[in-house]
Amino acid sequence: MDRNQAEARIKELKQELEYHIERYYNQDNPEISDYEYDKKMQELKKLEQEYPELVSEDSPTQKVGGTAKREAGVLVRHNVPMLSLQDVFSREEVEDFVEEMIQQLDEPEFVVEKKIDGLSMALRYEQGELALALTRGDGITFGEDVTANARVIPDVKKKLKEPVDYLEIRGEVYMKNEDFARVNEVQELNGKKLFANPRNCAAGTLRQLDSKVTKERGLSMFVFNIQQMRGMELSTHTQGYEYLKKNKIPVIEGYRVCRTKEEVWDAICDIGDNRGTLGYDIDGAVVKLNSFADREKLGATSKVPRWAVAYKYPPEEKETTLLDIELSVGRTGRITPTAIFEPVRLCGTSVSRATLHNQDFIDELDIRIGDRIQVYKSGEIIPKVRRVLKEKRPQGAEPYHLPEFCPVCGAKTQREKDTADIRCTSPNCPAQLERHIINFVGRDAMDIKGFGTVYVEELVRLGYLKNVADIYTLQEHREELIEQGIIGKEKNTDKLLDAIEKSKENDASRLLTGFGIPNVGKAAARTILRQFQSIDALMQADSESLQSVNDIGEVSAGCILDFFAKEENRRIIERMKAYGVNMQSKEQPVGNKFENMTFVITGTLPTLGRKEAASMIEAQGGKVSGSVSKKTSMLLAGESAGSKLVKAQELGIRVISEEELLEMLK
Repeated sequence: MDRNQAEARIKELKQELEYHIERYYNQDNPEISDYEYDKKMQELKKLEQEYPELVSEDSPTQKVGGTAKREAGVLVRHNVPMLSLQDVFSREEVEDFVEEMIQQLDEPEFVVEKKIDGLSMALRYEQGELALALTRGDGITFGEDVTANARVIPDVKKKLKEPVDYLEIRGEVYMKNEDFARVNEVQELNGKKLFANPRNCAAGTLRQLDSKVTKERGLSMFVFNIQQMRGMELSTHTQGYEYLKKNKIPVIEGYRVCRTKEEVWDAICDIGDNRGTLGYDIDGAVVKLNSFADREKLGATSKVPRWAVAYKYPPEEKETTLLDIELSVGRTGRITPTAIFEPVRLCGTSVSRATLHNQDFIDELDIRIGDRIQVYKSGEIIPKVRRVLKEKRPQGAEPYHLPEFCPVCGAKTQREKDTADIRCTSPNCPAQLERHIINFVGRDAMDIKGFGTVYVEELVRLGYLKNVADIYTLQEHREELIEQGIIGKEKNTDKLLDAIEKSKENDASRLLTGFGIPNVGKAAARTILRQFQSIDALMQADSESLQSVNDIGEVSAGCILDFFAKEENRRIIERMKAYGVNMQSKEQPVGNKFENMTFVITGTLPTLGRKEAASMIEAQGGKVSGSVSKKTSMLLAGESAGSKLVKAQELGIRVISEEELLEMLK
């Protein structure tokens, strides 16, 4: 390869790697395997070594952030098991635990503290220096190495002020409510999927492959236990907390030392009463023995320590008045009623809305505007209506019925056969159109970066978008869009238009997902297109051929046939073809070697990435599951296989290597 060829190849590799870096690290949605990515990176490094004058500052090989990235799934053996706690749900159970401890031990002390709603992480310090951070993993044998990400969490100290020979501590990584709100705001602005709650966001962030993303999102940590210590003797949990505080390590706030069951219960109640004032979520209170000697004496079962329990608070309920029932129309035309009530505080947040699901739910509760109702938070996250206080019902309150006409466009509504759903019958309903386009441009479908909800709503309102095909005509209106500032100035507008153009190259399975056909999500779309290979072929399919696809039944097949039978949908598809949108699947046609078989993949494979191996299995009709069970057909195991391998062996499940898998696929 001469210099000109090398320069062209370097440019090509840089573009490819930047694209895959974005998908892998920022979208958690890679298109190629780790192995393929590494091969491209190694090729680029080799060319840059041969032609150092062609190395640029923006090369993926030169970015500092690259050094902070870790390999996914690197497992580390636990020195001390990271067990879960036994849950208790009543005062009686708490008092039984306390009395049992008093009977077995000599005047035991108890520490009562908040149970933070996050995920466990252990930190190991050697001679006062942070050496390793690992997740709970299976809790017994292996955890995942997350050291690079732990180092960017401000609460994780890299160096101890008062070092000891060795220290392992365990804590809870969590996200403050304000940080969670900020992250979801950024997600929404970037057109990405919102996180359901702070705990899920924290879990995903800690396992990010790029520590820069972890740092930007903002994680926090409270330490709640000293797991192991050499070089200093401590006799109690609270002495451990004092040592940790001297080293500026955050420990659980507001813990209380108790000696009687009454004191323990009072402490639990105080935590429960004040949880609404905290800037983070808790999911209970922990009662644990203070003395390390007492803990050692009692030991643990295979799952939980005998010296601690976790009390889970019952769902908080409040009484309020139903002011109104608000109706919204989804992308499929489904009308959803939402209760609007006088605001109440539940689990630390003010709530004034809760879904009423459908007419059947309203009838079952016999809920009427003006009623006094009890509301609660399901899982302390989602507001729900528990019941109507009919004894407090105001005179003249009328039964509520969803309207016969769409609240947005006025078209007639219709109840679907054999369901509780009532839908708008107009395909031109603006509310449906907005949500349909939001789904189409979203991460799981065409993944058009930066096409946020605000832009969709404005472009629909101004008449630029009347259906999803119109997205590919926006380039024709570039000057108008810039002049009106709908998307922003020239740079932002061009960035979005470029993303729209790039989406034309997507695999046809993304397009099928974007159509929003009921019962056809991302996974089903991939499976369908793997068999039919193109949208054109799928449009010609009959019910029998559709049902021959793995996991596609009569209902899903009917939904697909109904969609393609509509002339309007066929016109939209023809327009997108004319605009150059890809209609072909890039995946290999499906075979049936692994039909009705379920695989689990574990460990690091010699050459294949896990996703690549999964795709190969699925391409032959097999399913890939995340956990081993009696239904598992085979376990594909690589290095550091861990607990899944042990369980598979215990259940007598066949274990195969990558080499054996490839041999089966020949």
